Amino acid sequence: MGLETEYGIMCAATNGVRCLGPDEAARYLFRPIVEKYSSSNVFIRNASRLYLDVGAHPEVATAECDNLRQLLAHDRAGDATLTDLGFLAEQALAQEGVDAKIHLFRNNVDTIGNSYGCHENYLISRDVLLKNLGNRLMAFLITRQLVCGAGTLAPKNSGYPAGFCISQRADHVWEGVSSATTRARPMINTRDEPHADSSRFRRMHVIVGDSTMAEPTTALKIGSMLLMLEMMESGWPLPEWEVAQPSHHIRDIARDLSGQTPLVLKDGTTVSALEVQETYCQAASDYLRQRQPPAQGGTSQAELLKVVELWSRTLEALRKQDFSLVDQEIDWVIKYQLIRRYQERWNTEDPRDPRLINLDLRYHDIHPQRGLLRLLEQRGVVKRWITEEEVLQAKDHAPDTTRAHLRGCFLQAAENCHAPVTVDWVRLKLDRPEPTMVELPDPFSAVDDKVDELIATMQDHSEQGVYS
Repeated sequence: MGLETEYGIMCAATNGVRCLGPDEAARYLFRPIVEKYSSSNVFIRNASRLYLDVGAHPEVATAECDNLRQLLAHDRAGDATLTDLGFLAEQALAQEGVDAKIHLFRNNVDTIGNSYGCHENYLISRDVLLKNLGNRLMAFLITRQLVCGAGTLAPKNSGYPAGFCISQRADHVWEGVSSATTRARPMINTRDEPHADSSRFRRMHVIVGDSTMAEPTTALKIGSMLLMLEMMESGWPLPEWEVAQPSHHIRDIARDLSGQTPLVLKDGTTVSALEVQETYCQAASDYLRQRQPPAQGGTSQAELLKVVELWSRTLEALRKQDFSLVDQEIDWVIKYQLIRRYQERWNTEDPRDPRLINLDLRYHDIHPQRGLLRLLEQRGVVKRWITEEEVLQAKDHAPDTTRAHLRGCFLQAAENCHAPVTVDWVRLKLDRPEPTMVELPDPFSAVDDKVDELIATMQDHSEQGVYS
């Protein structure tokens, strides 16, 4: 599994006025990367992919991870990598006489209504018919925002009044399952691009989730999805709710903090969004009582039990409307209560008050001294799921239990040897003196003699002065 996160970028002078557009700010941000690699689309030493996406959005795609805790650390390491680049960009601007700050936002909407994504990737068996699986997951996915939405102050939109929304992505997805990504913006993308042995694997590409800031929220987002996939693969009994208009309901749910939005099913019956989540959460709890933990790798039983405990507690908070149960763990709850406090302090109920919009945006700033969520973490007001030591380890080292380990070793050796190489998710190629390539079709294999031989060849060439 892995996460792809697109970041918003803004350059502001010390007086708060924007001084560079996103395109120019992104060029300063990626200047060290382009100078080192002659490209703004690269794999870095921890085996993740760092690149500049369409619309001047920096993006990090984590390396392949095989357990939840590992993924959280590598997801957070992406923030740390971009923070470092932001610091270098500010230094470069200062040397040119520009006193400005680079702000990087882990969110999904900008102030003029553009949306960008946080995509989840899950490896599934080729035997699974992805469209059918996606349709079965639709009720879960459109209601999942109740427990892991990022929250936002949304403008008036398509008949909805301006106000607080549980999800940032809800207004920006238009279909349930589709092979398109930008034109249709589906919740699940079915494009057949497994980045692995296509005879064995498929990739489930989930587009509907928010970019979450609090680690427990991210853990719940990914962990609940892992449990749903496990239960479906094992044939665990689950209700098969077919929602009549998923893209319409997802917007309604986003504006209902009670969770009581009724979903109209194709058979004409209804079920509330909260009931959907409660049913799936209870099924996951029952499933875990008899689950056989994997012999090697995978997410531990203890970690999944922790996910279900938070899942259940979040649903209880919704049922009782007692958000103090999760106000240190769930993003939209943390942000909602923060906004309510400042509304009272500033005596305003206007959701488009510029001060509140700025507060909303600052929540998503990834800078450790400027971002509101990061400051709340440091004060102990927001809980963490992993340690800072795990993040620092993930920043410079690939996961050691997946194919990413081989990519990381290869990249590190190439850097040490100053060797010209080309890398993607599946291939490692030594470009000179004779192009030599190794393919890695199995994402679960962290050992490969051919990669060891390729690295040894690279080191021999380096000692012979081939790359001098």
